[in-house]
Amino acid sequence: QVQLVESGGGLVQPGGSLRLSCTASGSIFSINAMGWYRQAPGKERELVATTTSAGSTNYADSVKGRFTISRDNAKNTVYLQMSSLKPEDTAVYYCNANCKASMWGALRTYWGQGTQVTVSS
Repeated sequence: QVQLVESGGGLVQPGGSLRLSCTASGSIFSINAMGWYRQAPGKERELVATTTSAGSTNYADSVKGRFTISRDNAKNTVYLQMSSLKPEDTAVYYCNANCKASMWGALRTYWGQGTQVTVSS
């Protein structure tokens, strides 16, 4: 089994910054893509940013130029640096990882428990 543990959420004023971290642990042979999703009250979960093991990145249009996703493969950790935060960025942010438990095992998707980000004055 694989566990994802997020940290770094909190309350921040508009225009401020936060850095989220997510570390994967457990029975991990390899990790393919890792990413961040978010879900605001009354809305569906949406993609924020993803990164592959090779370092390719993909961002939602709403966060391009403000958020940066990065990854430390040696630590099985993905980060999300969020800047110029807006009230509409308020949501629960979830970490996501596609992992294999063994060389011949299936690629499975795992989710973290979520961390609250609130942007408000």
